[in-house]
Amino acid sequence: MNFMWDNLFRRTDQGQEVFEALRQTFVFQTLSKKELRFVQDTVHVRGFKAGEAVFRQGEVGVGMYILLRGSLDIFVDHPVEEELPPRSHLVTRLKGGDFLGELSLVENNSRRTATAIAAEDSILIGFFKPDLLEILERQPATGVKILFRLSEVLGRRLKETTVKVTELKEEVRRMSERV
Repeated sequence: MNFMWDNLFRRTDQGQEVFEALRQTFVFQTLSKKELRFVQDTVHVRGFKAGEAVFRQGEVGVGMYILLRGSLDIFVDHPVEEELPPRSHLVTRLKGGDFLGELSLVENNSRRTATAIAAEDSILIGFFKPDLLEILERQPATGVKILFRLSEVLGRRLKETTVKVTELKEEVRRMSERV
């Protein structure tokens, strides 16, 4: 484990609540109880105070987070003009059971595309790239199951993005025809 994270996140001791959250998270749903217990012993739990940043847009991503309790607001910064600070736009509010940041588990040095701020006191489960690598080394079959589910999530999000980009292109085309 990376000692940098030891003072922020701790190995979980919250038992059944964390187990249930993992069991219900799409990425881990295909795992057996034994595999889930192994993952549970690998993940980390941390509390965030209302207004505290979980991560900021542009930072290097180190892993994914599962919202155990509380809520997170997700913001995207849009540059306005060079001499003005970026403007933040609220994209969504995540609630218990939601997860985010999974792309950083499979990309090297990926940058966060948004900022996550605790909307209220919240508890998150952190599953970091070193955790995934440890699972792949110690229980390869479990790691492969997780990677397949991560691939499904990323594939689904890519399809949704493609549909949205196509819709936006069509809307721009229609608007330019009216001008």
